Amino acid sequence: MSNTDNTQESQSSQKSQDSRNSRKQTDNTADDRPNPMEVLRQARGQLEELTGMTAESVSSFEQTEHGWALEVEVLELERVPDTMSLLASYQVELDDQGQLTGYRRVRRYERGRSEPRRSGGH
Repeated sequence: MSNTDNTQESQSSQKSQDSRNSRKQTDNTADDRPNPMEVLRQARGQLEELTGMTAESVSSFEQTEHGWALEVEVLELERVPDTMSLLASYQVELDDQGQLTGYRRVRRYERGRSEPRRSGGH
C-alpha cells in the first residue's frame, strides 16, 4: 500500500471519528436538558432558598420558548388553625437548564378560602 493510500485512509478515518464526536456532542446537549420532574424539583428548591419559605405545591407548569414557567404555591405565614395560614402563588421562570431567572408573587390568600367565582360560568 502506498503512502497516498495510507494518508487517504487516515483522513477518512479521522473524518468518520470527527463526525461521531460531533453527533455525541449534539446528543449530549439534548441529554443535558433536565426532564420535567428535575425542573420542578429545582424550581421548588431554588424558590425556597431565595425566599426562605416552604413551597407546598406546583399548580401550573409549562415549557416556554425560553425555558419553563411555573406557578408555585408557597406557605408564607403559618397560623393556628392551619386553615388560617397564609399562602401565596408565585410565578416562577426558569431557563432551559432549569435555573431560576425570576419570580414574583401573583396572589396571596388564606388556606381555607376559595377563589371568588369568575364571570362567564368558570
